[in-house]
Amino acid sequence: MKWNRFTIKTKTDAEDLVISALADVGVEGVEIQDRQPLTEEDKAQMFVDIMPEGPADDGIAYLSFYLEEDADRENILKNVKNVLEELRSFTDIGEGSIEESWTEDKDWINNWKEYFHQFYVDDILIVPSWEEVKAEDKDKMILHIDPGTAFGTGMHETTQLVIRQLKKYVKKGAEILDVGTGSGILGIVALKLGAAHVTGTDLDPCAVPAVAENKEANNISDEAFDMLIGNIIDDKEVQDQVGYEKYDVVTANILADVLVPLTPVIVHQMKKGAYYITSGILDVKEEVVAEAVRKAGLTLVEVTRQGEWVSVTARKD
Repeated sequence: MKWNRFTIKTKTDAEDLVISALADVGVEGVEIQDRQPLTEEDKAQMFVDIMPEGPADDGIAYLSFYLEEDADRENILKNVKNVLEELRSFTDIGEGSIEESWTEDKDWINNWKEYFHQFYVDDILIVPSWEEVKAEDKDKMILHIDPGTAFGTGMHETTQLVIRQLKKYVKKGAEILDVGTGSGILGIVALKLGAAHVTGTDLDPCAVPAVAENKEANNISDEAFDMLIGNIIDDKEVQDQVGYEKYDVVTANILADVLVPLTPVIVHQMKKGAYYITSGILDVKEEVVAEAVRKAGLTLVEVTRQGEWVSVTARKD
């Protein structure tokens, strides 16, 4: 389908006012393009793997809205122009020009691929499906990972922290539980390190096809990696399906606010002597998670850091 795109050139300071004014005349779903850098709080809340560096902020914003071919274009555009003139009477909206163009439907879900290329986490090479493994890398431990719509490429510091801990604590034949599985990258790493079986849980149904595709890409059998959708914190059925006192290693790369209620529950899934590897923790929340670990009766073994992120590893004695 073709869409009529209208792009308003304004100022970053006026973005919110212009968007609100557009909503008043029935224009919603505005696309924002500016050069304002994300704050650290924004990045933490987004918890993204791929964060390309942008150009310096120039104070200019482009606000685009889209109309279908059969929309009442002239009337809508007239209302938009009127509301922009009203805004000019009491605030500086910059140029306020409107540029018109046409665009086709796009595969928005796949556009991020231009930013994701193969890379190393220490000696483990992570390769997306659309790239070839170089001849000189054929003898390395290789993971073929496509996150799709589920979290987890391995680029984020939190994921890398857990991967390094898995290299320390996964033994041959180990049983692994991964809470918040996403793309399945941590479970696949554990299996390649010698684990016998992985059980993954996630709240997002998108994790199921993502894990299935990544298992296939890495020649992981269906029997070696099971996926469950549900909240293990408060869903007894999920807890029962996962099983009790059966895991050698539990990983949870989530966020501190989720790890706190998760920890006293997950101890029941762990064998005696099992390791609990957590990540997704901003450095300011380190002690909150460490205290939750201690309150659950676990022994704090190690705290590792990368950038502003922290991984807390504990053991069930």
